[in-house]
Amino acid sequence: MHRILPAALALLLLTSPLAAQTGEDASQKNGRQARAALDAMVQALGGEAWLAMKNQLRQGNVAAFFHGKLAGGATEYWEYHAWPDHDRIEFSRHRDVVQFYMGRTGTEVTYKGKAPLPKEQVDEFFRRRDHSIETAVKVWLNDPKTILIYEGRHLVERHLADQVTLISAGNEAVTILMDIDTHLPLRRSFEWRDPVYKDKNVDAEEYDDYHTVGGFPTPFCITRYKNDDMTRQYFLVHVSYNQDLPADLWSVDEAVRRIGK
Repeated sequence: MHRILPAALALLLLTSPLAAQTGEDASQKNGRQARAALDAMVQALGGEAWLAMKNQLRQGNVAAFFHGKLAGGATEYWEYHAWPDHDRIEFSRHRDVVQFYMGRTGTEVTYKGKAPLPKEQVDEFFRRRDHSIETAVKVWLNDPKTILIYEGRHLVERHLADQVTLISAGNEAVTILMDIDTHLPLRRSFEWRDPVYKDKNVDAEEYDDYHTVGGFPTPFCITRYKNDDMTRQYFLVHVSYNQDLPADLWSVDEAVRRIGK
């Protein structure tokens, strides 16, 4: 009898309204802590001006890696992004290879004309866009069904960071680590399942070498990883925001005409 009583008492306490209330309070407190960390990140990035940003242009060099080793040389690139779903990337010194990711389609323009991009490449691009910090903040954070979890402090390249995971209504998750001093994002990661082999993969980006451009702190070094293997590294040389972009910038046919001259 003496052995049964403690277990019965513990079960009674766990199922009591007081225990439920305590658990709910802990969950709410954790959610508020996660929200505070994300709000601090948004303010550090530029606050309302960052949220209202129209577009951005990033120019620099990108290098590809295979199993952690450099694969070939660096390539010059220019990347235009307009929220929420317009992206244009130009490659080479002559800018004569152009990729468009608009809506849910991907198109490439070369001297041969225009052609759809490979499905695997398009899926990868949209998967990153759908799990970007911008999407997590502007879409997921505004959905009351999104769950926020504060997961403590962790190291990112010798920087101590607050870690927060957002879980969307569709059960997708994004994890963001933010510097505890500057509150700027240091790393973003998410998991996805391979449609063919069904195994899980982890896609991650790390942000470093921040400079303030037009009032917006901007990482001039961005490193991408797949399952902890480095795949791409971007080194920026020029960034601009909220530019008056040409009306035909998003025209695939205009790109075909220009490159085909």
